[in-house]
Amino acid sequence: MEKLEALKISSMRPRSNILDRPLSKGKSEVSQSIVALLFSEIVQYSQSRVFTVPELQTRLHDLGQDVGTRIIDLYFVRERSSKRETKLTQMLLFVKTTVWKNLFGKEAEKLEHANDDERTYYIIEKEPLVNTFISVPKDKGSLNCANFTAGIVEAVLTNCGFPCKVTAHWHKGTTYMVKFEDFVIARDKQMEEK
Repeated sequence: MEKLEALKISSMRPRSNILDRPLSKGKSEVSQSIVALLFSEIVQYSQSRVFTVPELQTRLHDLGQDVGTRIIDLYFVRERSSKRETKLTQMLLFVKTTVWKNLFGKEAEKLEHANDDERTYYIIEKEPLVNTFISVPKDKGSLNCANFTAGIVEAVLTNCGFPCKVTAHWHKGTTYMVKFEDFVIARDKQMEEK
């Protein structure tokens, strides 16, 4: 009789769904060396299917976009209490802090606005995790595996209503150049006027 009641009580408890667990709990479950190994395999797999460094960087960027789309969906499913950012600066700060912490365990170092172009912003990271464990051969010296992260950032911003193009460059470590569509800047100016 007691077993039956215990079974009844345990079946009435809500079950924890994997989508209900916050992202912050997940980052301590995966070691950095496993992430490095998996990313290394992604780079090697991609490299075997292309012929030039630009093709490899484009392939990594595309894979990053797939990851970014899933990351932002997962974030908003798990973190139901968070609000959707509608202003450009706040969205960029969300990427620099929250998204970066969930992906890499730390914030990006800097967020800067270009002086000569109002559509361009820079996210600066001195030592990206994706470049840490990759040794680039001399014949592929210009390869920057941070294009994978650039794809993630582009997908996150685009899927949140801020269409842009993001590229990775070697400058002050790695700089992600975020160039927004014209209407995003116009919409942001309109919102500031209200």
